[in-house]
Amino acid sequence: MKIMLMAVNAKYIHSNLAVYSLQSYAAGHGIRADIAEYTINQQKDEILRGVYRQKPDVLCVSCYIWNISYVKELMGDVKKILPDTDIWVGGPEVSFDAETFLKGCPWACGVMCGEGEETFLELASHYVQQTGSMEDIQGIVYRQGEDMVKTDQRPIMDMDKLVFPYGDMSLFSHKIIYYESSRGCPFSCSYCLSSIDKKLRFRSLDLVLDELQFFLDQRVPQVKFVDRTFNCKKEHAMAVWTYIRDHDNGVTNFHFEIAADLLTEEETSLISTMRPGLIQLETGVQSTNEKTIREIRRKTSFDKIEETVKKVQKGQNVHQHLDLIAGLPFEDYKSFCQSFDQVYSLRPQQLQLGFLKVLKGSYMYEKAEAYGCVYQETEPYEVLRTDWISYGDILKLKGVEEMVEVYYNSSQFIRTVTAMEELFADAFSMYEALAAFYDEKGYRGISHTRIRRYEILLEYLEERQQVDMAYFRELMLFDLYARENLKTRPAWASDMAPYKKKVLEFYKKEEEAPVLLGDYKGYQARQTMKMTHLEVFHYDIMRVSEKRACIGRTADGDEALPARGEFPVLFDYQKRNPLTYDAAMYAADLQL
Repeated sequence: MKIMLMAVNAKYIHSNLAVYSLQSYAAGHGIRADIAEYTINQQKDEILRGVYRQKPDVLCVSCYIWNISYVKELMGDVKKILPDTDIWVGGPEVSFDAETFLKGCPWACGVMCGEGEETFLELASHYVQQTGSMEDIQGIVYRQGEDMVKTDQRPIMDMDKLVFPYGDMSLFSHKIIYYESSRGCPFSCSYCLSSIDKKLRFRSLDLVLDELQFFLDQRVPQVKFVDRTFNCKKEHAMAVWTYIRDHDNGVTNFHFEIAADLLTEEETSLISTMRPGLIQLETGVQSTNEKTIREIRRKTSFDKIEETVKKVQKGQNVHQHLDLIAGLPFEDYKSFCQSFDQVYSLRPQQLQLGFLKVLKGSYMYEKAEAYGCVYQETEPYEVLRTDWISYGDILKLKGVEEMVEVYYNSSQFIRTVTAMEELFADAFSMYEALAAFYDEKGYRGISHTRIRRYEILLEYLEERQQVDMAYFRELMLFDLYARENLKTRPAWASDMAPYKKKVLEFYKKEEEAPVLLGDYKGYQARQTMKMTHLEVFHYDIMRVSEKRACIGRTADGDEALPARGEFPVLFDYQKRNPLTYDAAMYAADLQL
């Protein structure tokens, strides 16, 4: 009897914790199951071929909002080529209304609802041992002739019974590792399925710390905790954070979803002592409109979030990711703009502008009609309009989302964009204007190169703004070299030929008696020149970059640009800022 667990992920770098957890739990009780992971970006023929060659007797597929249509189409074809294979599904996208799902998918034998470890073990045992009745398996809905049978709901698991799902880490090379130390959520956010399950429980700390040590020993690049609100239990969070700080291997990064307003002074003090880049913190702000926050059943204070985010920022060691959701009740376009600007002003490393998804089983799903909330018929069930926001406004926000992703979240335009903000009444207006420019020029929907993104900014500034273009060209050049040792200089860069002799002299001096490039000892000057970059700027961008490269204002309100002259800057790519990935930068003495 061959049993296979199948995952269809959104991207190659993702791994599916669910199937590995089911596999390891079953293996711990003597039941073997194979795993096959694919992505929605693969050709269906390729996946069909892979499944057919394995010829499973029982195929169990993990279903989510990002893959459900793909899975439905794919499994219909799998059933045609493997008619004797029993296909089961599980996951959040099929658990809520399993009977309706089965009626629309004749290829499926049944649905595993809710937590799957014990359910899968019993189901697999039923197939392998050919004993017992399927009616005795809790937490499933299955076909029996023309009828649907729904068994009793399965009680939640003791998390200490879970079997650690990781072993051979070569299987996860170049992939994000997901890990859970708790299940359930203490909050009741109306748009979230986690609000349905109030049974919050934790895995024992001795088990958690041992498992984290495994990741540290394996030197995995990133471990992403899937706990819904990691810091909802202070003692648990403090123990985990203290452990990873004290056992830091200098490589592994840990990502946590937190409620920033719950962070205590003790927790922020602990976080401030961590290696820069050791942890990432993601906070769902969603909105700063108090009426909206009350309506979606959140109990958060933006003032408290703001205070905490700023405290964490003082340590300059933590990547912070803040989320907003467009399309929530009582949030119109103007209100969302205000929410955006308030959150943007906190300068997180990432600002995620998302759109409401009306998930089956959520309170938002029940209230959709009352809100005039119209959403997509199929996944991701994204909002199209509400009583407060039109579809046209949603489209405008989609454009803003794209601009924020390209020009802010990439961290590739830090100084340029910050200087551009000075040209607008607020940050939202800037991204709104950029999105409109992309639309007018037909640039939307095109995969532009990084250099092309800069060229579009230059085009926008030349056409729409009265600015010192020479300054902005240098800002863009600075941003480019801060991230990448370019092989080909961009077309707008000034000529470095007049400085060629001085640059070579600088590197020869560093070769003989290093001052800035001590880490390159043993390399010849021409080798070091290729591994680093030295650029002469005509504005003192190094100095103002500490103040985020803003254009100042004189007492009369005129623009006050940085000092002009000749300012050599050395970029060292072996040393990078762990939060922005910028190269280390030094003011170099070329004796000009």
